[in-house]
Amino acid sequence: MNNADLIVRCLYEVGVRHGYGIPSGNVLPLMEAMRLGEIEFVLTAHEGSAGFAADVTGRQTGVPGLAIATLGPGATNLTTGVGDAFLDRSPMLALTCNIQANQLGRRIQMSIDHRALFAPITKASYSLRPGNIVNTLGKAIALSLTEPMGPVHLDLPEDVAVAEISESEELPRGWPPVPRPLSSASDEAVIEAARLLAAAERPVAVIGASAMRLTDMSKLSRFIDAHELPFATTTMAKGLIDERHPLSIGCIERAKRQFQRRFLSEADLVVGVGYDTIEVEYEAWVGDRPVLQIDIEPVDVDGSVNVVHQVVGDLADGLTRLSEQTVIRNWARETCEKHRNDFQRVLRPASDTFCPHQAIDIVRKVLPEAGVLAFDVGAHTHQIASQWETYQPRSFLITNGWSSMGFGLPAAIAAKVAEPERQVVCVLGDGCFQMTCGELATAKRLGLTLPIVVLDDRWLGLIKVKQERRSLVYYGTELDESPQLSPPEHYFGVPAFPALSGSALERELNEALERSGPTVIEAFVDPTHYSETVFD
Repeated sequence: MNNADLIVRCLYEVGVRHGYGIPSGNVLPLMEAMRLGEIEFVLTAHEGSAGFAADVTGRQTGVPGLAIATLGPGATNLTTGVGDAFLDRSPMLALTCNIQANQLGRRIQMSIDHRALFAPITKASYSLRPGNIVNTLGKAIALSLTEPMGPVHLDLPEDVAVAEISESEELPRGWPPVPRPLSSASDEAVIEAARLLAAAERPVAVIGASAMRLTDMSKLSRFIDAHELPFATTTMAKGLIDERHPLSIGCIERAKRQFQRRFLSEADLVVGVGYDTIEVEYEAWVGDRPVLQIDIEPVDVDGSVNVVHQVVGDLADGLTRLSEQTVIRNWARETCEKHRNDFQRVLRPASDTFCPHQAIDIVRKVLPEAGVLAFDVGAHTHQIASQWETYQPRSFLITNGWSSMGFGLPAAIAAKVAEPERQVVCVLGDGCFQMTCGELATAKRLGLTLPIVVLDDRWLGLIKVKQERRSLVYYGTELDESPQLSPPEHYFGVPAFPALSGSALERELNEALERSGPTVIEAFVDPTHYSETVFD
């Protein structure tokens, strides 16, 4: 057994079943070990996509996702996906295969300091060395899964990979390693939070990204129900509680954000539940409302935010203890239902043309309740986040802390690979599609039933709206001047079909979900309503 074999054995025991990346000569020893050790190497078109896919694998499975790259440009390409996992706090192992150990630090072709490269975007960077493989992997895995979760970088010199092991083939007792648990909040902190909740007349909860990592979402819903709390969510927290819940008011700080801000401005207490300000800082919207923060770590705010109290510690434990008190608030349910209905209405301006909000509604209609939506970054992100009704956890995949274009298609591929029994649809803008269309070949190679809906409006729509808001001339944001409204017959062998209406999109989507491979559906939409909904 060589060290690459031992690495694969360790990863397999933890639950890793796929690794995403692009090979080089330096990567081949690890790839061969993966082939023999039954961890599938998934060839992507770009290392950044490998990072996005590993991020989503970690989110969906609870096991650190694995991304693999060679040295130099492979490593630098990978950093985009690793940064995504870092700011969105997904468990992940980023493994770079390097030159021989005795060449490290020299001016060698393609060689850079990988540990310096990954240091700002990982929780730690470790070098894999003979005799210390199992211990290093154990530290990396445990750290990746310790809150706040995130990526850990591992560097593997090629000569270390192929060297015969110099430690036991048997994994130590207690493998896999256990992440460090969070401590519980003090009794005094919980008692004061309960007092504030009881005293508030119009409290509103805002659920954020930290709550995504709760293993038992019923603790979250029990807390909301016990205190009759109207609740909003950030983009990434959608679906942690079914958005048809009578106390749900929808997503904040996306399309029609001012409409949501007016509701929140009437609160006499804002309760941040796992609210991670990496998605949107409190000072952007909370005003002078008092904030009660319940999260895994102290909140990051500036001096303008009135944080009256914090419950810091294990989130599940804190919510359980706070759920022991019940409060009846007769105003909440009727008020929330009316607000939610009004919010959904203003998100859909009347139009005589086929527009994005109509296309999004069609996708929601076709995709089953248990289905997964993966989407990308742009004007459509704002519309989807506010408009899409989400029913289950881990069914709404987006990057918000990192907010990188190029996330949607690799995310959809990883979601389908991780949970092949669930139906998955990818929605992305034409700008994002141009960035990552090469990953269609990945989906085709894997034989994934995956509809990819491209909202083709021929512009970088979000930047176009920003140019409008600043009274700038449209410049550098038009993607296609052609009057032709039809895609080619295929992209990389993946069939492509046009959709010029809602009925055509619905038909193509239903047919795509019956195919044994991916399908591109180009929905040619009129983006005019973005100017009205995205930043209002």
